[in-house]
Amino acid sequence: MARPKEFDRDEALQKAIGVFCEKGYAAASTDELMRAMKISRQSMYDTYGDKRQLYLEAFSRYIADSVSEQIGYLEQTSSPLAGIEKMLLAFAIRAEREGVVGCMGINAICEFGRSDAEVSSLGDLENDRLNAALRKALRRAKVEKEISQTMKEEAAARFLSATLAGMKVAAKAGAERQALESIAHFALRGLTGPQGI
Repeated sequence: MARPKEFDRDEALQKAIGVFCEKGYAAASTDELMRAMKISRQSMYDTYGDKRQLYLEAFSRYIADSVSEQIGYLEQTSSPLAGIEKMLLAFAIRAEREGVVGCMGINAICEFGRSDAEVSSLGDLENDRLNAALRKALRRAKVEKEISQTMKEEAAARFLSATLAGMKVAAKAGAERQALESIAHFALRGLTGPQGI
């Protein structure tokens, strides 16, 4: 009879996510992953498959959770603009809050570009979900007269996604919380200025 696994699968996956956030895929060795996850090589292969399968599962979990959190900020405030602000500012304090430096999504873009179809497909799916939520928030902001009626929602949603990506890169490069917050506030001024985007 096989011995039961003596570790929490989801907890171990979260530890792997931490390694991939910090190092990316190629630079994260199997030994580093096993140490962080506190599992043996055999347990890793039995449970997750090889390093690539572990990465794909970790990446899928990470970006789905991250986008769900961002959408939560957009949907759980009475003011659409306040929701957008909360989403951007929450990222600014993320490193302090979670103790994680780096973003699997940005690491994947920098490491793979569009060369890995599976990684790109997972990223595209979640980016589309976030952009749809941003467009919805921007439509609500128009209805509530928080932003200009002439603002193009698609362009504004892409601008906000690009701002968030830029903040992630800046954080990876060592930007402090104040710098990230100033980027967020500058982006919000772009939405609420007389011309909008």
